[in-house]
Amino acid sequence: MYLFVSAISKRHLRKLCGVVALCASLSMQSMAIAATLPDSLNLRLVGHTDMNGAGKGGEGLALKQYGNKTVLFLAHESGPQCFSVIDVTVPAKPVVIKQIPVEAEFVRCNSLGLSGNVLVVARQTLTVGQPHGGIKTYDVSDATNPQLLSYMDLTGPRSRGTHYLTFTDGKYAYLATGAKDFVPNNPLDDQMLMIVDMQNPKDPKEVGRWWLPGTQVGDQVAPPVRVKPFDSGFRLHTLLVPPERPDRAYVGWIDGGIVVLDIADKSKPKEVSRISWQSLNQGFMHTVLPILDRGLLVASQESTKDECADWPMRISIIDIQNETRPFPVSTLPIPENISALCKAGGRFGAHNINQNNMAEVSQVLKNTVVTAQFGGGLRIYSIENPQAPKEIAFFAPKVPGNKGGVIQMNDLIVGKNGLIYANDRFTGGLYVLQYTGKTPLN
Repeated sequence: MYLFVSAISKRHLRKLCGVVALCASLSMQSMAIAATLPDSLNLRLVGHTDMNGAGKGGEGLALKQYGNKTVLFLAHESGPQCFSVIDVTVPAKPVVIKQIPVEAEFVRCNSLGLSGNVLVVARQTLTVGQPHGGIKTYDVSDATNPQLLSYMDLTGPRSRGTHYLTFTDGKYAYLATGAKDFVPNNPLDDQMLMIVDMQNPKDPKEVGRWWLPGTQVGDQVAPPVRVKPFDSGFRLHTLLVPPERPDRAYVGWIDGGIVVLDIADKSKPKEVSRISWQSLNQGFMHTVLPILDRGLLVASQESTKDECADWPMRISIIDIQNETRPFPVSTLPIPENISALCKAGGRFGAHNINQNNMAEVSQVLKNTVVTAQFGGGLRIYSIENPQAPKEIAFFAPKVPGNKGGVIQMNDLIVGKNGLIYANDRFTGGLYVLQYTGKTPLN
């Protein structure tokens, strides 16, 4: 073994040293760029926690009031923790009061939904066929001691389980998931919509499902043309149901674009309309937020590649006054320092937006969009004039533990008190922020 290593090192030592030097040089360049980026505009840091060193914030945040205490539930993007329970009653001093670990190193919990005392948490595995995928349901009447009520097993030979879910009305959870009997034509199309009746949280039951026609084996229509060069799959990411229209779902279908579904009959969802940027080879539609009293959707594509390799991944304003013919009217403005943001390290581009889906404990925004944009941090826009949106605030601190020392802001929720709770995807932890600008946050 020693002779083999010696021979290898003699042939490749110079080449290896060159690669290491290049990587070190690039890393130093990224950190130098990050150090020059502005930190904030019209946002003040109120409080912070590194969540006991287990940051890795996912895209599931939910607030709950317990008497005079305010508690935040936070799903983790990956292990060792599944979700954390954080007392944010004193915003300047968030305190982690409970953490539930993942079942195995290949499990991620990424998303959760909360209604009343019932918390539903996603489980997705690294590869198909592994155990523990699906959803687990907890009684959180005692925030310090979540009690497991049920596990809905959604693993299978072609399933990684559940990536994302929404659950707000106490009745139905909407899952982006695989299942034992879901057989996609292409393995990248492995997560459909499953509607689950949660009215008995000890015994969740599937009541309906929908997928993009042509993506499952046995469909009578041809499979869709793939998006290139980044084929991310024709699969569900986020589905939102506005309280004022419980018969409609607004859906980010990754490479399938923006989908409006009629869900009046939960057992048979039907497509109302769909638009996509597929013909432009742009995919990864992530979240579609309805603001129906203004006839608008806010649609976010997710940037999934470092250093803007998949640019443009934007947040668009869509006119939905005629729900059968949605059309884009504008995109949120690009930061003036986009070149530096792209080179600083990690991802920069759109991701999550405030979802307006917990009216009893969080703000419902009609004229403002609050966004998490990875290396761009938390960024806020006024869409009072939807044809000319303008940026009014941002917060992008340095995070020494992240690649290039750059924030990777992943998700957020705006509290009823106007405070913004936002998390970093890697080591930054949870930030509690206060907006200080003159334009109303409404």
